[in-house]
Amino acid sequence: MESQERMTLSFEQLKSMMVFAQIVEQGSLTAAARHIGLSRAVVSYHLKKLESQLGVKLLNRSTRSINLTEAGDAYYQSCRIIADQAATANQQIENLKKEPMGLLKITCPVNIGLQVIVPALNDFRCRYPKIALDVMLTDEVVNIMQEGIDLAIRGAPLPDSGLQARKLSTLPTCLCASPGYLKKRGRPKVPTDLEQHDWVVYKLSSGAVDIRKGSRSYSIAVKGSITTNNAAARTAFIEGGHGVGRVPVYDAQPRIQAGTLELVLEDYELSDINVYGVFPPGSAKSKKLRLLIDYLKEYFAKIDR
Repeated sequence: MESQERMTLSFEQLKSMMVFAQIVEQGSLTAAARHIGLSRAVVSYHLKKLESQLGVKLLNRSTRSINLTEAGDAYYQSCRIIADQAATANQQIENLKKEPMGLLKITCPVNIGLQVIVPALNDFRCRYPKIALDVMLTDEVVNIMQEGIDLAIRGAPLPDSGLQARKLSTLPTCLCASPGYLKKRGRPKVPTDLEQHDWVVYKLSSGAVDIRKGSRSYSIAVKGSITTNNAAARTAFIEGGHGVGRVPVYDAQPRIQAGTLELVLEDYELSDINVYGVFPPGSAKSKKLRLLIDYLKEYFAKIDR
């Protein structure tokens, strides 16, 4: 009887350890409660019970933030190892299933999401109908760990973030303007002409455009009266005749064919956009995530061709 009681307490403490790990990773008791589907009161109960059992304070809490104590940091590392081992065990079972299933949460920028990722996911879902998708389109950088994201599509891996990344594609870019704008302001003949033109400025890129031809390269400072953080809006403003802009070729090509955009300095080269799939550490063991990443690489290759 005494042995059974100790085992029950051990199981309860294990649950509290998992809750504690989520408090640390989500950044607050409220966020942890929302992430794991418990009430805030229950999450607070697990934290207090752990601190009572261990006889140490694990967190320093204020109304705005939580901070790990030295003991809390050491204890979290152990909790994280247990949580990772549990996740690995689940993934190993998932990988044994003949047909992949489960939920994948994906986030990506709006424009490439609508133009490329959503069409790719349409096809992916037809191939793997038991994999559910939760797709978040946003140009903001989402906290992958806090939001429980399986895969984020980004233009660069995050250095020193602890996340893993796999390159999906390299997308060429081009300079474009509308026929009306070029008729009104004249067509640039050499890179330095671009300094006298209005630009539609994309806020999430640098304030300069690098352009080259052979061994010569130029860095052009971009300035204009329209700035946006949304790639689709940028292209729309360029089509509307408000300035020159750097646009991915996949986005520009159909508009060039339709006559609403024209290439500018097309015999010069611009830097490419590298597209990465970014995911939490250890997630690469998930069969459904590996299938999705491989499928996206395959889909981007079709676009390149």
